[in-house]
Amino acid sequence: MTKELSARFEDLSILPALQKVIKELGYETPSPIQAQSIPHLLEGRDLLGQAQTGTGKTAAFALPLLSRLNLKQKEPQILVMTPTRELALQVAEAMRTYARYLKGFHVLPVYGGQNMGHQLRQLARGVHAIVGTPGRIQDHLERGTLNLGQIKAVVLDEADEMLKMGFIDDVERILTHAPQDRQTALFSATMPKDVLAVARRHMVDPLEIHIKTKTTTVETINQRYWQVKGLHKLDALTRILEAEDTDGMIIFVRTKTATVELSEKLEARGFSSAALNGDMTQAMREKTVERLKNGQLDIVVATDVAARGLDVKRISHVVNYDIPYDTESYIHRIGRTGRAGREGQAILFVAPREKRMLASIERATRQTITAMSVPSRKDIADRRVALFNEQLTEAMQSQDLEFFEELIDNYQHEHNTGLRRIAATLAFLLQKDKPLQSDADSTREVDQLDLETDDHGDVRDEQDLIQYRIEVGRQHGVEPRHIVGAIANEGKISSKSIGQIRINQDYCLIDLPANLSNAVMKQLQNVWVCGQRMQISVADSGSEKNSRLKPKRRVTHKKFNKYIKKNLKPNRSPRR
Repeated sequence: MTKELSARFEDLSILPALQKVIKELGYETPSPIQAQSIPHLLEGRDLLGQAQTGTGKTAAFALPLLSRLNLKQKEPQILVMTPTRELALQVAEAMRTYARYLKGFHVLPVYGGQNMGHQLRQLARGVHAIVGTPGRIQDHLERGTLNLGQIKAVVLDEADEMLKMGFIDDVERILTHAPQDRQTALFSATMPKDVLAVARRHMVDPLEIHIKTKTTTVETINQRYWQVKGLHKLDALTRILEAEDTDGMIIFVRTKTATVELSEKLEARGFSSAALNGDMTQAMREKTVERLKNGQLDIVVATDVAARGLDVKRISHVVNYDIPYDTESYIHRIGRTGRAGREGQAILFVAPREKRMLASIERATRQTITAMSVPSRKDIADRRVALFNEQLTEAMQSQDLEFFEELIDNYQHEHNTGLRRIAATLAFLLQKDKPLQSDADSTREVDQLDLETDDHGDVRDEQDLIQYRIEVGRQHGVEPRHIVGAIANEGKISSKSIGQIRINQDYCLIDLPANLSNAVMKQLQNVWVCGQRMQISVADSGSEKNSRLKPKRRVTHKKFNKYIKKNLKPNRSPRR
């Protein structure tokens, strides 16, 4: 079956709660794999789909299977097998996003390398969907910690990759643990004989769908990406905005809330910015677009749905602050620039575990997206100096300066001051909050934006960290950025040395270097965050106020110890 259906998502029998999310995400027309798969999966049919990565396969199976879910049943009903942990995390995150209005829904990614205790604890609480690699799923089955007896649907995602990685035998063993009357869907970019053999053995009269990939070439757009590192996404964006020679710009984020938040942060940093999202009235959206067209506004922070059909000639840059869910969305986004033969710039922020989507985008556009470095502070200062010189030259040539020349002559005569000194003072006053020189005394400027990161995008640090407590929490409106800013600025602690932050109702726990000096501790105790003094202290489990806190251990509760002892078999090497 190769016919592409021209359906809208509204025409598909997807749950209203899922339709609401689809609308928020900006999805309007299903991709070919979605249009052909969703109706049949909703009917409970087995399906064999051949489509490339990045064509929207996750939504193609997640939306119909979530629509058929029984939320009252706490045993796993959906099992998705993926070849890698990165893909498992990506699929689990997508399912969690689609199900944000399904009250009580739980999805659990399981993969090798993650603490087994965390997975056991989540399984004990009950989950509706399991997304994992075959090796770790098989581990759970052999230990008896995962029961597939209530599974209603199994999905094999990127089956050809699982074949290449030697997982097919594990896949077949896992399938024997699921009920025979389950629904099975298999997706693969290619269909090797061994994959087809698995399909024939474990699927009942599957519907076959083959999607031909349409390649898209965007020759007039220079595409670059920056690998997201740690907590510095906004700082990286700020530097890029200052260093790039931009005209109009659209920055894409995933949610309506993010459009407002990011726009406000950019405004606070001196950029002319506004939000554009589906919550705004049509009149407000049109007014915002008109301001962008006539130069009253330089940056629009938008969602996919709000930017559909947007055509503004002066848009020189498109920034994907949040990576899109599929390649078609990416192509639609960057299509806002580089129009009518003009050159455009597209910048993509990519977290380490999103590199697979980056590869899919490169295949879809048939272009290599080059890595870029975030401008250093010196680069920013050089750019500011260049702009200052341009403004100076332009003003000299275009303005009548006779009055100001007399003003300077009078000042020089009255104060006996050299013209060079007066000019330097005026330049200093003009720079305001954007210094024309980098901080030469800042020997601490090991550029945090270029530090090595772990698989989750967090900056690595080799020093020992211990847990501290600060007396400000969720009830005070604190966010991680408030804490990081206060500690980095007031305590002179490098942000790479700040570890995990756990925000509770009236206090926070934060991992910091074990060797903080008394002077730094005293300084931080008196720092105010969200109207509260931090009053930082070591999280000592023996003190009364920290009686609820325990030092870091692999297992912290007796009951959980028994559960682990019962379910974990010794002397087993971890599997993928």
